[in-house]
Amino acid sequence: MTVSSTLETPHPPAALRSSAEVVVVGAGLAGLVCARHLAAAGIDVLVVEAADAVGGRVRSETIGSFRVDRGFQLLNPAYPEVAKVLDLDALDLQPFDAGVAVHRGGRVSAVRDPRRHPAAVLEALRFPLGTAKEKAAVARWLLRVTSAADLKGEDSGWSDGLDAAEVHGELRWSVLEPFLAGVVGEVDGTTSRRFVDLLVRTFLRGTPGVPARGMQAVPDQLAAGLPAGSVVTGVEVRHIGHAPRSLVVETAEGGVNCEAIVVATDAHAAGHLVPGLQVPESNAISTFWFGAATSPAPAAREKLLHLDGDRTGPVVNSAVVSAVAPGYVLAGSDHRALVSAQVLGADVSEATETRVREQLGRVYGVNAAAWTRVAAHAIPHALPVVAPPFEGPKPVDAGENVFVAGDHRENASLQGALVSGRRAADAVLVKAFGRNGFHSAR
Repeated sequence: MTVSSTLETPHPPAALRSSAEVVVVGAGLAGLVCARHLAAAGIDVLVVEAADAVGGRVRSETIGSFRVDRGFQLLNPAYPEVAKVLDLDALDLQPFDAGVAVHRGGRVSAVRDPRRHPAAVLEALRFPLGTAKEKAAVARWLLRVTSAADLKGEDSGWSDGLDAAEVHGELRWSVLEPFLAGVVGEVDGTTSRRFVDLLVRTFLRGTPGVPARGMQAVPDQLAAGLPAGSVVTGVEVRHIGHAPRSLVVETAEGGVNCEAIVVATDAHAAGHLVPGLQVPESNAISTFWFGAATSPAPAAREKLLHLDGDRTGPVVNSAVVSAVAPGYVLAGSDHRALVSAQVLGADVSEATETRVREQLGRVYGVNAAAWTRVAAHAIPHALPVVAPPFEGPKPVDAGENVFVAGDHRENASLQGALVSGRRAADAVLVKAFGRNGFHSAR
């Protein structure tokens, strides 16, 4: 069966100009935020993007009557920078329930945060996984995570951090480890404990969700706030360097002269454009999207993230996304459910899909072999590795009026991407134009 796919591209492309005060390479979240700050300061800025639309790794596409994101992505309104740069009301955020549903030993058990779901107190007390001692250890760990003082402690991998907190047993194996693996893109426990603690703290403070029109709505909103003609898509940047009296961005369609350049790509691409730039390795993530005749989860737990507590296959988490955000099914006459499944690594092969379907069948207790494959995305550079010791932001000033933005300069999160864009804009204003930045630049 041939499935038509269209990317959601509401903005008409602009023509490539021959000059601008600042050229931003990459129209991901970091690049768009950087451009927004510079434009607000009166700087003539041009954003050049190789893909056919804005968003970078935050993209959505329409396939048949489904809207799918490129990878399973969530927006956490508790991120401080989100409230500063995004109009959450306009995004119409559709929240997941604050909790998880865990399949273990042929039984599915749900647990929700009682602080946000008061009626779930009894559910939490009856949660069958883990002993009373294990639950107490997890409670102590969560209380410690909420303390900023703990971030000053010695860093380690998050697995060692759980060991130090005496978090062991079934609750760790079946719930915490699969959940965290999906968040940081690895299950070995090697990501910085400090960084993982920061992420867990934001989950405790906010309820992640997706915009009603898909994650593409986030970069679209940022791009819409830029002056007309500021964003050029479908143009690949091949090299950055020096012209006789300026910097130059060389593209497949010609050069652009400028006073400053911001490289706002993923870490892998930034390393190629900026010689000598120290960039981290990346964790790869793949996401499968399936159409099911009906929702595979009962209404009581449709909006929860589903985990396989038996860990019998490659899936680290799954969700009935259409139950959370009905707008992901575009046709009102289409009553199918849209199900996502996230896998570590860049592998969407037929063999992996077979294992994914078998595992989802066990998790949901249905015949997932009959589901329609809607899409599958392998993202090799999904998340930059945050190795211990995590000591905060990396420099955005690469020298000679070349600057770098992206989550790899801050931390592997949407918050990190947004903050890095603002920091890069500050640095440009201070170093290239001798102005005061919005905030102190590092």
